[in-house]
Order: sequence, then C-alpha cells, then structure tokens
Amino acid sequence: MRISAMIIAAAIAAVSGSAASAQDAAAGEKVFAKCRTCHQIGPTAKNAVGPVLNGLIGRKTGSVEGYNYSEANKNSGLTWDEATFKEYIANPQAKIKGTKMAFPGLKSPQEINDIYAFLNQYGPDGQKKAN
Repeated sequence: MRISAMIIAAAIAAVSGSAASAQDAAAGEKVFAKCRTCHQIGPTAKNAVGPVLNGLIGRKTGSVEGYNYSEANKNSGLTWDEATFKEYIANPQAKIKGTKMAFPGLKSPQEINDIYAFLNQYGPDGQKKAN
C-alpha cells in the first residue's frame, strides 16, 4: 500500500512539473508587456526602438527591412529558432555580443517559455497562424 502511494505521489509531481514548464501564449502576452516599449507585433506593427517581431521564429537575425540593426546582429549568422531565441532573451548581450538591445533579459524559465509561445503565434504578415 505504501509503495503505491509513493508511486502516485511521484506521478502527480511529474505531471505538475511538466504543466509548470508548458508554454502558455496567453501568459506570454503578459510577459510581452516588458518588450512593448521597444517592439511591436501584429498586423499593424511597425519598427520602433526595436524591430517588428512578426514572423520572428524562422527568420535570420538582423533581417527586418527598414530597421537599423547593429553590425553584431546583422552579422551573427543566427536564425531565430526556439533554442536560439530562449538563450538570447535570457541574456541578449551574451548571445550576440555587441547587440544594441539594452534589455537585461528574462530570468524566469516560465516567462521565457511563455513569451516564445506568444511570439511564435505570429507569421510574417502579423496574423496569428492557424493551429
């Protein structure tokens, strides 16, 4: 009896842990409030202090037309995928040395997962992708 109670407790803990690290686009929209000062996303987005983030995942760094990137960003040779974005948003200056993005980074793994899910919803045209 005692062993099955421990197995059930372990299973509940494992499920709870996975749920906590799941990506939540709605929560990511709230995290994006930290980025909104410099970046826009959506169908009416325009370059501002930072470039438009529509279609971010899958595009090369430093490639939004009309935005004046740092040489470091233009020449990084990176393409935004999940791993690259998550490493960058945790510490932009460490991932692309010389970037002009002054943001100190997100420290919470949950916020990083959530903002990735939020940004990944948007295609290059600023429309949300069909699920």
